[in-house]
Amino acid sequence: MAVKLRLRRMGKKKQPVYKVVAADSRSPRDGKFIEAIGLYNPKTDPALVEIKEERALYWLGAGAQPTDTVKNLLSQHGILLKKELKKKGLTEEQISAKLDEWKKVKEANLASALKKRAEKAKAKKQVSAEKEEIKSESAAEV
Repeated sequence: MAVKLRLRRMGKKKQPVYKVVAADSRSPRDGKFIEAIGLYNPKTDPALVEIKEERALYWLGAGAQPTDTVKNLLSQHGILLKKELKKKGLTEEQISAKLDEWKKVKEANLASALKKRAEKAKAKKQVSAEKEEIKSESAAEV
């Protein structure tokens, strides 16, 4: 039996909420599953992701293959990195040190991305204000 880690759609129409589940690859998307290991809500800002790390590591160790979306979610939370570090045979202290370093880099990247987004929004606002000024000047000339 091939096990996959995948999303199971729940929620109302146009308001999806997903469970991250371990399921037989032959079962349908919203059908029978073996175990629910997390929750993913893409409609919130930022998207809500709750994953039981120890169960995800168990299923990955047991040979479960994650789908692309679940792989991205696991990667964002450092679960795949932790699995790779354990596979290399590092101690728990080394693993936790590497994960802390990874989290610091991730937070720095997020902060810089938010700063760039704010600068872009400010520039866009300035451009629209200049356009409004030009429109008002041309309307005054007529």
